[in-house]
Amino acid sequence: MYRCFFFMLMLTVCSLTKSHAQTIENAGDYMTQVSGAQMEMNEKYMAYVSAAAHSRRARKVEKLRAQALESINNAKYKTIGLPKYKGDNSLRQASIDYIQFCYRIFNEDYSKIVNMEEIAEQSVDQMQAYLLLEEKTSQKLEEASANLAVAEKEFAAKNSVILVDTKNDLNDKMASAGQVTQYADRIYILFFKCNWEDGQLFNALNSHKINDAEQARNALISFADEGLAALKADSLKDYKGHSGLANGCREALEFYSRMAKNDIPKLTDFYLKQENFDKIKKSMNAKGSRRTKADVEEYNKAVKEMNASVSSFNELNQDLNKRRQEVSQHWEESERIFKDDLMPYYK
Repeated sequence: MYRCFFFMLMLTVCSLTKSHAQTIENAGDYMTQVSGAQMEMNEKYMAYVSAAAHSRRARKVEKLRAQALESINNAKYKTIGLPKYKGDNSLRQASIDYIQFCYRIFNEDYSKIVNMEEIAEQSVDQMQAYLLLEEKTSQKLEEASANLAVAEKEFAAKNSVILVDTKNDLNDKMASAGQVTQYADRIYILFFKCNWEDGQLFNALNSHKINDAEQARNALISFADEGLAALKADSLKDYKGHSGLANGCREALEFYSRMAKNDIPKLTDFYLKQENFDKIKKSMNAKGSRRTKADVEEYNKAVKEMNASVSSFNELNQDLNKRRQEVSQHWEESERIFKDDLMPYYK
């Protein structure tokens, strides 16, 4: 299963309306040069985000992250190369600070995220920590972007530049990518909890650890029922009319709930019968020539019941394995379609 994250690098796109002739025009041109120095880094970053989302693994597109880092460095040097505006260094310095902050986040924080990607699926706690790190890092960048926006507005106000917010294709795609990822992560954690607990359950069953299996079964029921309740919320039912991901998650959780409540007890019952049969067999072997007719009849009855249980167990186990695989494949397909349809492509 893949995970992908998105950090919102906000683009400041504005049109500049002039009055008072040359002075305002120069201030507007200056702001255009400052914001223009960041354009390449935002384009490279969006290309990376798009590739990471559609390739399903961030580590697979590390080359693009390196290119994004290079473009961030280029943006810094371009901005450093700009002069102060009539002795005012506030906007230039605010832009430099923002770009340097982006570099640290992208170089250090995201490096941690790529490394965590390798171990995130080992437990629910690690996956939650992984998603939390993504969220916190995104928040840092949003705050830095907000600080830069304040500096731009203050500069514009000081120099009588009227800012009129406009949009462009890159800005729209960056905003969309952030929203898509946030929604997908909220759905994914609901599926992951059940999928992970399902693995714990069957590991315990395969090791004949009945108590551990029962604990995992109860946890799976809890995760599934909690997830199904969460999916009823308006914020998770669909994403702008697209309900495929939520439906895929719901179908998976309904399966896990039914399986844990109805089928797993039959499997654990088989293992208990097997333990009891092993005790009877061991006792029979220990008696040797002292076996009575009643002992033999009890043993033969146990063998007959065990053989019937083995047949039922194998049939149920094979059916569950098949359905579990189908559920996993359908979930992955739902996730792929959702990302391919809604995560913007950018090159």
